[in-house]
Amino acid sequence: MYFRIFDCWRFAAALLVMTYHFLYFAPGAAAYTETEYLHRLLPLLDMFFMISGFVIMARYHDKVGSLPAYAGFLRRRIARLYPLHLLTLGFFVCVALAGSAGLVTLAQPERWRYSDIPLQLLGIHAWGTTSELAFNYPSWSVSAEIFCYLLFPLVPFIARRIGARGLALVLLAYVACLEGLSRAGAFPSGHWTDADTLGAYRALADFLAGGLAALLVSRRAINVTSHAPGLLSLALAIGCMLTQTDVYATLVFLFGAILLIGLSESARPNSTRVLDPIMPLTRVSFGIYLWHPVMETLFLSILWKRVVAPTGWIDFHVYLLLPMLASVLVAYAWQYSLEERFAGFLAGTPRAKRAAPGRLVKA
Repeated sequence: MYFRIFDCWRFAAALLVMTYHFLYFAPGAAAYTETEYLHRLLPLLDMFFMISGFVIMARYHDKVGSLPAYAGFLRRRIARLYPLHLLTLGFFVCVALAGSAGLVTLAQPERWRYSDIPLQLLGIHAWGTTSELAFNYPSWSVSAEIFCYLLFPLVPFIARRIGARGLALVLLAYVACLEGLSRAGAFPSGHWTDADTLGAYRALADFLAGGLAALLVSRRAINVTSHAPGLLSLALAIGCMLTQTDVYATLVFLFGAILLIGLSESARPNSTRVLDPIMPLTRVSFGIYLWHPVMETLFLSILWKRVVAPTGWIDFHVYLLLPMLASVLVAYAWQYSLEERFAGFLAGTPRAKRAAPGRLVKA
């Protein structure tokens, strides 16, 4: 079962996150006003993790019941995440080395600490092991995903033992713990819903919520066949973000959107076939998320600030289309050429069984 709408949502969210980061280079007050507005949409990152939990639960809930099966699951998931993580990490390590050699001037010294490299290589840099985002800063989400994958077998185990209600109670208890830790000042950002260096624990709550939604969909908890309720719930979530309504209202509406779309699209899978032509593009959201800081360095930190901006011959917001397009194109090229080969090799998947750009594959 393929959830095309989820792929579209992830793609749109990746574009918004990329735009948010790029707008920090806008001239004058625009950098503050525009990024401040888009900052309100950052709970869309929670949607990423909810969808991940949903998809993983839907696909693997009955396939991690033994140690070999669990090992195979981890191997496939790490093969999906690690090649691009290591490649982009390598790029930023080279930037750090250039800074140490005096070839470039690096802002934010805390971003370039060599002592963080082992944490990045192990994928544990969002587990509270470091106080600052380093090197490829969005890669904290890779670390958070790995944390969720390691604990994933607990989700179907809980579902089998105590059902959907039990899983919901576990989720609520976990959120209550996170809330208590937030009140105790455990999260540098102030609240667990804003965490990044401790983002693994934030992501786990979203991942559990996505797994619960997948369980409810598999059991057809309610009969929903129209996509309208799910789209409305997403609209309400975005409205809560923009108006800065209570974050829990945003998360509830995001959960509702994923649950309702999961129900409606699984009931009528052919209803979204009209989206098939854009599916190869929407599936590069993860690539956009990790590649865009590289494009930011090349096209904004270097080309824009040092070459283009001083001339004043082009408006920043017009120029912005260049790094955005470059991010999408590089992510697309990576997804359907090198990533397929690296991931297949690491996962032990024969080349013939991996998907071509025009074919839908499961997350």
